[in-house]
Amino acid sequence: MKHPLLEVWNAFPQSLSNNSKSTSSSPNIEKVIGEMFALGEFYFYIINIADSTIINPHQNILKIHGLKKKPKYLKEIIDLIHPEDLQFVMEAEKMTIEKMQEIGWEHQQNLKCSYCFRMKTGKGNYEMFHHQSLHIAKSEEGKLLQAVNIHTNIQHITQQNPYSVLVAGIGGRNDFYQMYYKDNEKKKLPQTNLTIREMEILSLLASGNSAKQISALLGISYHTTTTHRKNIFSKMECTKVSELVKKSLELGYI
Repeated sequence: MKHPLLEVWNAFPQSLSNNSKSTSSSPNIEKVIGEMFALGEFYFYIINIADSTIINPHQNILKIHGLKKKPKYLKEIIDLIHPEDLQFVMEAEKMTIEKMQEIGWEHQQNLKCSYCFRMKTGKGNYEMFHHQSLHIAKSEEGKLLQAVNIHTNIQHITQQNPYSVLVAGIGGRNDFYQMYYKDNEKKKLPQTNLTIREMEILSLLASGNSAKQISALLGISYHTTTTHRKNIFSKMECTKVSELVKKSLELGYI
């Protein structure tokens, strides 16, 4: 089932063309999800790049979107995106792939991409979703075989789309690239001068981790963690984690 993103993917034959074979297996999904985070009701699914089929969709996709059966093709999920947001989604996908190409295809599986768009829900309306994507399987020739996407309903946190695109490193990489879509480039969102380490801690705070848990995850002292946390709240001009998460989403930081 053809979909708009094929046009974007096939523009990058070095790594993303859909001429590699499909596969029914995938890496340990729990380990992959551990590299992501969710701020509300979410679901995930794995895409076979070769034929855009969907495998292992999380059961929440039925409840959240009011579907009667789990989708088998990516097009079925893309059709849920608000028509006015589809062009942004295509451009965001292009921006993330171009950035990965710039960084180096060899790091492709340690780069997480995220942005927001509206999707139709089971209530019949469109609500804001936070999209995260990670490339999880490649062929011996270096062609992308599979990617995992996580969609989280963030309507309860914010209805504002920053129209920014984020490419961030995981698994030991500290990449952090924030890009802007078209006219939003002219009116860039205010910057808070967070450091790479603070961005890393910000994501962990948004995931619900305590200072003690963050210090263990990052291998830094509790005192260092709390100092970073204090600086983050100060720079973001927030006093509560919920406020921090809302502002971070609206600024396109997570």
